[in-house]
Amino acid sequence: MGTPDPSVPPHAQSAVAANEPHSRANARTRARRSAYGVIHENTRHTTRFTVIGNHLAQHPELSLVAIALAVHIQSLPSNAPVDIKTLAERFPEGRDRIAAGLRELETHGYLRRVRERTPTGRIVTRTISCNQPKAPQHRKPAQAPVAVASTGMVDPPNCNTPGKSVAPAESAPAEHTSHSKPREPRKKHPLPPVPQPAYPSPTLLRTATDLLATLHQQDPRLLLSACDTTHLAPGVAAWLQRDVPPTAVRHALTTDLPPEGLRRPAAFLAHRLAVQLPPPPPFRAPTEPLPARHPLQNCEGCDRAFHAPEPGARCRDCRTATADSTGTPTDTDPSSIP
Repeated sequence: MGTPDPSVPPHAQSAVAANEPHSRANARTRARRSAYGVIHENTRHTTRFTVIGNHLAQHPELSLVAIALAVHIQSLPSNAPVDIKTLAERFPEGRDRIAAGLRELETHGYLRRVRERTPTGRIVTRTISCNQPKAPQHRKPAQAPVAVASTGMVDPPNCNTPGKSVAPAESAPAEHTSHSKPREPRKKHPLPPVPQPAYPSPTLLRTATDLLATLHQQDPRLLLSACDTTHLAPGVAAWLQRDVPPTAVRHALTTDLPPEGLRRPAAFLAHRLAVQLPPPPPFRAPTEPLPARHPLQNCEGCDRAFHAPEPGARCRDCRTATADSTGTPTDTDPSSIP
């Protein structure tokens, strides 16, 4: 008999027997989890329910307040108020926690806020709830190609599949030029039309221009350029022609402004001039002119002062006395009153 090798175990174990302790440990872990985990008792809803995706209910980055706010907002009907004040009155979390939760939802695409203009010219903020948000699309600046040794280059990450062949270095400028498009200049939207005065006199337009040039003294957001002032001056002149004093025009243009910043103050003023244009003044019938009053003249007979069109005439008494002595009638001028 040979001498046994001490490095060999006396009894070889099978693979099943070696893994048996781990299998029993996993089974005990699963049994423990099933004993203490949640058990669902679900009843199918037929009315008054809201479908919520697991991408929201189990979101790995959103806080519990944000997830609860999203579920509450998605369960509300359209046009329901969801501002911070209304939500703070509904829930006990307070304005700061609710505002932070709304910002989380807006960051992850579950809320979107847009600005709209009401028929009265007021700018309001609308909240749009998205039950299936898409990943935000951000513009990425063009990245320069990464040089590989000194013989070639590769495209930026996420542009080509792995293992794709790369172009030579000298062909890179042509390829980059083919994909890059020149940025088109932003088109400037024209200003809304404004009312036009019936008789645009230079004095009236000057008064309207001076009024527009001083609006920024009352609100710095209403600082207008020279082109905007020229466009808006006829609208202000139309108001002035309708017997509206300049103080009333200034009050109509500068009060009840939206709390948000004005992107185009000239467009806002043009819209307000057109929408809030007052009616024309009431019709006034022309009055009859007063009879002409002659200047005072001295009578040639008695040197008495009376009204006459020309000097050298006689007063009514002298004309009456002369007519009685001669027996000839005299023409009495109704305007010649002694």
